[in-house]
Amino acid sequence: MCSDDPGDVDGGTVTGGFYHREKRAQPRAGRGRGARKARHMPLKNEFGDATEIQDKIRSIPDELPILPLRDAVIFPTAVMPLTVGRERSVQLINEVQESDGLLAVLTQRDKEVENPGPDDLYETGTVSVVHRVMRTPEGNLFVIVMAISRMRVTEFTQSDPYHRARIEVLADEADENEAEVSFQALRRSVLDQFERVIKLSPQLPDELLTFVINIDESGRLADYIATNLPNLSVVSKQFVLGLTNIRERLEFLNTELAKELEVMELRTKIQSQVEEEVGKTQREYFLREQLRAIQKELGEADDSQQEIEELREQIEKAGLPEEARKEADRELKRLGRMSPSAADYTVTRTYLDWLVTLPWNVLTQQAVDIVRAKEILDRDHHDLEKIKERILEYLAVMELRPEGKAPILCFAGPPDVGKTSLGRSVAEAMGRKFMRMSLGGMRDEAEIRGHRRTYIGALPGQIIQNIRRAGARDPVMMLDEIDKLGADFRGDPAAALLEVLDPEQNVSFRDNYLDVTFDLSRVFFITTANVIDTIPSALRDRMETIELSGYTEEEQVQIAANYLVPRQREENGLKPEQIAFSTEALEQIARHYTREAGVRNLEREIGNICRKYARKSLEGNMPDPEVTPAIVRELLGAPKFRIAEELEERVSRPGVAVGLAWTPVGGEVLFVEGSLAGGGRNLTMTGQLGDVMQESTKAALTWVRSVVDRLGLEEDFYKGHDVHIHVPSGAIPKDGPSGRCDDGDGARLGTGGQAHPATACDDR
Repeated sequence: MCSDDPGDVDGGTVTGGFYHREKRAQPRAGRGRGARKARHMPLKNEFGDATEIQDKIRSIPDELPILPLRDAVIFPTAVMPLTVGRERSVQLINEVQESDGLLAVLTQRDKEVENPGPDDLYETGTVSVVHRVMRTPEGNLFVIVMAISRMRVTEFTQSDPYHRARIEVLADEADENEAEVSFQALRRSVLDQFERVIKLSPQLPDELLTFVINIDESGRLADYIATNLPNLSVVSKQFVLGLTNIRERLEFLNTELAKELEVMELRTKIQSQVEEEVGKTQREYFLREQLRAIQKELGEADDSQQEIEELREQIEKAGLPEEARKEADRELKRLGRMSPSAADYTVTRTYLDWLVTLPWNVLTQQAVDIVRAKEILDRDHHDLEKIKERILEYLAVMELRPEGKAPILCFAGPPDVGKTSLGRSVAEAMGRKFMRMSLGGMRDEAEIRGHRRTYIGALPGQIIQNIRRAGARDPVMMLDEIDKLGADFRGDPAAALLEVLDPEQNVSFRDNYLDVTFDLSRVFFITTANVIDTIPSALRDRMETIELSGYTEEEQVQIAANYLVPRQREENGLKPEQIAFSTEALEQIARHYTREAGVRNLEREIGNICRKYARKSLEGNMPDPEVTPAIVRELLGAPKFRIAEELEERVSRPGVAVGLAWTPVGGEVLFVEGSLAGGGRNLTMTGQLGDVMQESTKAALTWVRSVVDRLGLEEDFYKGHDVHIHVPSGAIPKDGPSGRCDDGDGARLGTGGQAHPATACDDR
């Protein structure tokens, strides 16, 4: 921009040479304020013939006024229009016009400086002649100057009202070897590269090539190219202006032209590729529109074509990732070439439906409110304080780091202790959809990973199907009964779940049906299990296990009063004034009519009483609204369990010990009966004991024989006796992986068989 007035910019381009119409019908530069075209003039022109110009060069005084330029460099023999607006510059032009018209033009180092001093100007510039001055409507001066020679400032002599300086005129240093092949090759290389720049640049008119070819002087040729070379910085132009050696000037321009050509060719290549893609898209669009119009006119509108257009629009709106988008486009093209009656048409159509309906980028935009989450967990579940605390900790971490990977939790415990309802509460607290998937008895790996599309009736796995139903890729997904997975010739679902439940791998989960990766890292997976020992160790290692033990009698009574009774009362159409359970009644139901770790049977018995009340209310024989222990016995019959009486009766006889049997549904009280009879060192075991239980029995006998002194027995008591150990409930197999004897403490055994007892030996 060639103006010394700040802000005087008209957006014109400085192309150099004569005024010529630019390519691509661009507007001619230099029609307003600010930068104008710099043009080189022939030696005989409106400024005078060659003799007059040479006379001016010879008559250049030693001291000249200085006109600073912003962001532009003027070379010798170039003509440049300027807009002068600063007061001191206006005064300079007026005084120069009245004298010989000569001045020195220097470029500012920083175009933002308002009043440049000597240090703000380059030392090298040009001696110029003011040819014409006109005043603009804004009050500025429009000046046309022509540079006639290089010069260098040797000393500034004046600063007010404008700068003056002593100067030294610089002449081109002619190369003695200009006729040599190397110099001519350099000159030709510069010309050839500039010709290619003119052809590639939309800013430069083609006529420039004619003028540059007709320049005989190598120095003028270099100045002309430097003036017109697009994107050549002011610093580089100033460097060229300061070079008096012509060879050095051409060598520098040769390098800059090579850089400019490389950039232009790359830009042209990119632009061609873009135009080709855009042209191809537009061509396809017009052809499709024409085809649609022709079919409409002929009354042959193709429903399948309309279906394909709808699919294309859905693909555009689905926000598919790059891999899925490529697959969708490829299948859509296949569908367009396929007849609707073809066998694969429905298969491909269904596949595209799955791709466009999956929530690839849909997330639940709701922050986790820890206070509200705690209220929801307390509202839905009694006690379980440690469990709730751990869940709230996970939710707090997810709120502080939303982009983090969701944890994989495993709720382990007996049936009906609140595992599934805890998952629902977590989903409600997070504001996400809750999806439940039962794994019990699953034996087909395709239920997890999906079927390949080559199979008839193929579909994605249950994981992808649940995400589609949820409508977001971050639901809370509960995988129930993970300990009851099976395996057969169709595969191992537990092995397939290794990828699903691994935060490091599920970011790129690949379903066999989709055959493209889907990000599962934002899904909050919660699994449930009754027994964690049956879960494969590799799968168990990927989950954070949270144990939910059974409820005590007091907890069962509180849960019944706060949750079960209101729910059963509502389900059976009763009102609070029609039925109410006393605490003693609930205790009696929990103690004598149920034996469980959870509250499922307790709710059944409460519902049984509510149904009887509902019937009596319709018969007009409504009993007392308050349910007492007597009413419980009347309505439910004789107690089913009398643990205290049975325990007292059995242990009243010597030889009976109480064991605690661990089972997947909670536990059992196990009685172990031992007897001595005459014989000869025989050990008899009855009661459907497995191999491990038999080994435990033998270990118990060995332990008794090792501590006979502590037990007050004779050392050889075993010689003349047979030992018979019997565990009642002979119809139930009993086994476990281990057993040990304690001084009164039961030893928990592992899993195996239908019941898993832990026996206890005492000093009786």
